[in-house]
Amino acid sequence: MMRLHQVYHRLTLLSFSPLSPPPPLFTPSLSRFTSVRTPAHLRTHHSKRFKSISTMTSRLANLVPLNSIATENVGGRTNGSISSTYTEDEEALAGNYRLPPPEIKDIVDAPPLPALSFSPHRDKILFLKRRSLPPLAELARPEEKLAGMRIDGKCNTRSRMSFYTGIGIHQLMPDGTLGPEKEVHGYPDGAKINFVTWSLDGRHLAFSIRMDEEDNSSSKLRVWVANVETGQAQPLFQPPDVYLNAVFDNFVWVDNSSLLVCTIPSSRGHPPKKPLVPSGPKIQSNEQKNVVQVRTFQDLLKDEYDEDLFDYYATSQLVLASLDGTAKEIGLPAVYTSIDPSPDQKYLLASSIHRPYSFIVPCGRFPKKVEVWTTDGKFVRELCDLPLAEDIPIAFNSVRKGMRSINWRADKPSTLYWAETQDGGDAKVEVSPRDIVYTQPADPLEGEQPEILHKLDLRYGGISWCDDSLALVYESWYKTRRTRTWVISPGSKDVSPRILFDRSSEDVYSDPGSPMLRRTSAGTYVIAKIKKENDERTYVLLNGSGATPEGNIPFLDLFDINTGSKERIWESDKERYYETVVALMSDYEEGDLLLDRLKILTSKESKTENTQYSIQKWPDKKVCQVTNFPHPYPQLASLQKEMIKYQRKDGVQLTATLYLPPGYDPSKDGPLPCLVWSYPGEFKSKDAAGQVRGSPNEFAGIGPTSALLWLARRFAILSGPTIPIIGEGDEEANDRYVEQLVASAEAAVEEVIRRGVAHPSKIAVGGHSYGAFMTANLLAHAPHLFCCGVARSGAYNRTLTPFGFQNEDRTLWEATAIYVEMSPFMSANKIKKPILLIHGEEDNNSGTLTMQSDRFFNALKGHGALCRLVILPFESHGYAARESIMHVLWETDRWLQKHCVLNSSDASAELDACKDNVSKGVTDSDNQAVVASGGGGPELADSEHDGFYSLPSRHPDQCDNGAPSIAWFHAR
Repeated sequence: MMRLHQVYHRLTLLSFSPLSPPPPLFTPSLSRFTSVRTPAHLRTHHSKRFKSISTMTSRLANLVPLNSIATENVGGRTNGSISSTYTEDEEALAGNYRLPPPEIKDIVDAPPLPALSFSPHRDKILFLKRRSLPPLAELARPEEKLAGMRIDGKCNTRSRMSFYTGIGIHQLMPDGTLGPEKEVHGYPDGAKINFVTWSLDGRHLAFSIRMDEEDNSSSKLRVWVANVETGQAQPLFQPPDVYLNAVFDNFVWVDNSSLLVCTIPSSRGHPPKKPLVPSGPKIQSNEQKNVVQVRTFQDLLKDEYDEDLFDYYATSQLVLASLDGTAKEIGLPAVYTSIDPSPDQKYLLASSIHRPYSFIVPCGRFPKKVEVWTTDGKFVRELCDLPLAEDIPIAFNSVRKGMRSINWRADKPSTLYWAETQDGGDAKVEVSPRDIVYTQPADPLEGEQPEILHKLDLRYGGISWCDDSLALVYESWYKTRRTRTWVISPGSKDVSPRILFDRSSEDVYSDPGSPMLRRTSAGTYVIAKIKKENDERTYVLLNGSGATPEGNIPFLDLFDINTGSKERIWESDKERYYETVVALMSDYEEGDLLLDRLKILTSKESKTENTQYSIQKWPDKKVCQVTNFPHPYPQLASLQKEMIKYQRKDGVQLTATLYLPPGYDPSKDGPLPCLVWSYPGEFKSKDAAGQVRGSPNEFAGIGPTSALLWLARRFAILSGPTIPIIGEGDEEANDRYVEQLVASAEAAVEEVIRRGVAHPSKIAVGGHSYGAFMTANLLAHAPHLFCCGVARSGAYNRTLTPFGFQNEDRTLWEATAIYVEMSPFMSANKIKKPILLIHGEEDNNSGTLTMQSDRFFNALKGHGALCRLVILPFESHGYAARESIMHVLWETDRWLQKHCVLNSSDASAELDACKDNVSKGVTDSDNQAVVASGGGGPELADSEHDGFYSLPSRHPDQCDNGAPSIAWFHAR
């Protein structure tokens, strides 16, 4: 599908969303060999957990840098350039949050760069300031898990929001440079800022602030407005007790001087109390024998009390507020999910959900009502009232019945459009057309019926509007990976639609790019038309990633939509830099844009230079750099990066990005310990699977849990090696999942060994989510390749996700053998190599329930595997709190040091033997490569020795009797 809104999103806010993954509070739970479950006191309700916040000070005192504990080699063991090792005393202290070595910690703690936002007229730029990782004590707030959401009841928002700490305004000078910063001021010190938006004319900013709850003050959000010229901010509402309800929508500018705000109803009392005695049993029924298949949704409503609680937090009162201080309630309180003014500011499109709710699907499938109002709250008409949608088939491209994707036309004052399925929403039903797109005025004449805009045989995927002569309609079909772009003339019924592009969505080499959008005076975005001097033809700009066998080379094409001819007017530097076009900067002018007056915002980066933004102007294409951000981690500024290519044994071309530490020379330094970090993907063709994605010149962005952090520990990192799971023709990709997974991993390992950068017996594998699933499968089915694994927040037993997972839409009963074979849980007895499991205790991702890791650990433990399970309290699918992230890095680094560092005394002899064995596939009776121990024999725990003691050195995975050994475990 074409990327309809990427330009808009990157233009409006060049950063991540202000919503962030959740933070935890207490010590991570470390389940070891003899521990059955996480301690009960860590699995109580939030209210009980929150009472223990007073213990945080003593717990935080246990955050100790690794190098302060052990910085010398022990027992003659060396790690090449790695000086830190782990001692038995450290393992005995495993009940506290820990810090990784300084070389990792310092990178993670580096101050983040600000987010950017440009004014509607492109004459000013905001620097939205951020802070480093949040602490546990601040972010560990109780949350309500309701209808597939998590709500912070104290703030009345989605839980675990990040925030900005300040707003700086810079004038963008005519030459492209920035004027001095003007700080937005007037709000309380320490305020947490969210939802920063420009007024339509760019003269004001609206944003929310919240404060820490102190002295009985409220932590709920209030709406503030700032004058852009002066930077002075003041509350939007004069009464101090008008609070924002940000569970769904929050506020929107209706015109230049008024906002429509979702507020907490003033009449709302205290939250409903949970009855001590339930009114009756929990009953679900399917006496009508409906076929209802749903995926493994989490955080669903459980009973009537949950329904009442959801209504309590989600219900909003809409208030129309003016900058002059006047405010007016409009409509009745309801669970409004979106409020969207028409471009001409005369109408509102109000969407809400209502009862009956469901206990088996999230709120996105609850009954939904969509109405049209005037902007002062007068009801115009009801567009639809969709029933509860529990029965949407699990097949990909299945959708809800009835009207969907209801929006305003961006190029018209107040015209609506939407799609309606003709196949009952079931992708398995063969019908033509499959979807119909309709359009209609907001307030049609009596008897006026919706007009058919376009009919589609694939699934509708959106529209890019321009004017009555031009719009682009997108459709796609996942099973075939087919995507099509239609050219239509919305205002000319006598002009037949025609296909502009018809291609495979997997074929990145054929991607023509997406049309660039320009902002209208109404604040909407439409396709930008470009004119050339002395040329009557009309062009559009196609902004593409430019995928090639040598990597991405982004481009900007001047495209004649009538003839299909194109002229490349801009292209990224292909030798050293990676550049992209971010947005049009001349789009605020009325009328068609002239090519000779074109102005664009571009980003530029290289392997070692972080992203900077520049403005480029035609006709001379002069470039002026706007930002000058410092390097976020100068200690790795000279890291080595290379996009490498190699081949799988079935002929599929594979790629990966190989990172090497600064100053490393394989000819002088020899092979390094290596960490392979990846995530499989599904494809329909070998050709598409083998195409190169990404650029060798992209900056090596290192996030707080990135595998690239171990470059600072002198590891080689093989990042994102492609692991295509291919199902050509009628074959499904997962029919040969294990076979293709192992073949891809074998090819990657052979390549890094061939290059001499990775030691054959010291290659670790890791991944997050589906990458964790991959990791466990590789340790089960390809133990000769890897010395250990790190699996974070994965799902390991597919029988627990019986109605589909990832891109598999067959059920367990339709593909039983596939579900069983793909589940590493079913092969727990085959895993002999050390595996570290990490999981957030509050994982809300569909399918990756925390019990997946818990049960997998018990299965491994039951077969004597060397394993460790770390449960992070309060963390969700992605980890957010500093204490949690630092501890994850400590655990991972410790695991890699124990099982993946080199013993220099026998490294060279081991290297020659392992190269030969891996290349020949020589294995022992346990299907493991025959390798030397690598030094530092296994350790065994015993309850009579306070948990730990050492045994003599032997093969790392074998006891004297030949049975698998446990390197260490916790005996208490």
